[in-house]
Amino acid sequence: VIVHDVNELTEKLFPIVEAMQKHFSAGLGTYYSDSIFFLSVAMHRIMPKEITRIIQVDLDLKYKTNIRDLFDEFDNFPEGAVIGIAREMQPVYRHTFWQYRRENPQTKVGEPPPDGLPGFNSGVLLLNLEAMRQSKLYNQLLEPTMVQKLTEKYHFKGHLGDQDFFTMVGMEHPELFHVLDCTWNRQLCTWWRDHGYSDVFDQYFQCEGEVRIYHGNCNTPIPED
Repeated sequence: VIVHDVNELTEKLFPIVEAMQKHFSAGLGTYYSDSIFFLSVAMHRIMPKEITRIIQVDLDLKYKTNIRDLFDEFDNFPEGAVIGIAREMQPVYRHTFWQYRRENPQTKVGEPPPDGLPGFNSGVLLLNLEAMRQSKLYNQLLEPTMVQKLTEKYHFKGHLGDQDFFTMVGMEHPELFHVLDCTWNRQLCTWWRDHGYSDVFDQYFQCEGEVRIYHGNCNTPIPED
């Protein structure tokens, strides 16, 4: 077990992610403390080289299977993929990308699965650090000019940290991601059902199969065994 000091990590992170914080943070401006919400984005830059793979998870999870089984998903990454992540299970990004969607009525951006691009949820992340280090494309996308270019193209303003970054990049370069089955991150939050999207909500929220990880996001109670 290696313990990492959160302040030291944030200090290393800040120069890398400062430019993207204004686009993907809830606060006004760029806050030093916000950097920790972008830890996964630049994990390959701050972890020792001998660490090649990491699973990063939120705290509001309940495991129904051995976490080792999730680690096996690394073996399913297609060539070029650097991160394993499940789809967002609410129409969050249908909402966030409203302007882009209005200007591009035929787009799959923000549309529900299986054919749409609903965005990602970062509650369960598989980070292939070695692949992230070696991917020229991924590292280019961390550059402030590229972040600016994409946020302008998609009229994007988010507040969910790394999740927003991965979602936006995934619209442009889906080949960088291995999409985990929804049963690996079965999100339970239904906030958007009651906030204007009840007509399409279930298209995003449905998840077939035996749940392996429950995610009680937005403080949603997790089912008892």
